[in-house]
Amino acid sequence: MTPPGKSKAIIAYITIVGLLIAISMNKDEPHDFATWHIKNMFGLTLMFFISVAMSYQEYLLFPGRIFFFGSMFFWLFSLVMAIANKKVGIPFLSDKFDSWFTFLN
Repeated sequence: MTPPGKSKAIIAYITIVGLLIAISMNKDEPHDFATWHIKNMFGLTLMFFISVAMSYQEYLLFPGRIFFFGSMFFWLFSLVMAIANKKVGIPFLSDKFDSWFTFLN
C-alpha cells in the first residue's frame, strides 16, 4: 500500500529545487511520511554543503571528499527507502534531523 505523500517524499530527493517544491507542496496538505523524508533530505543537503566547504580547504580536502561520498551514499539509500515506502533512515542522523528541523512540520 502506498503511503500518502509518497510522491512528495520522492520529489524531495531530486535536487535542492525538488526539496523546495516538496516543502511547499507539503505545507498545503501535510503528510507524516513526506515530512519525515523532507527533513531527512534537508539534513542531507546541509551535509552536502558542509562537505563542499571542507573540500575547498587544502588541509580538509581528503576528509571533505570522504564526507561528500558518504553523503552521496546516504542520499541514494534514502531515495531508495522513499521509493520502497519505508521510513528507514540514516542511523543516528535521521533521528537528529527529525528533532532538529521541526520548522518543516
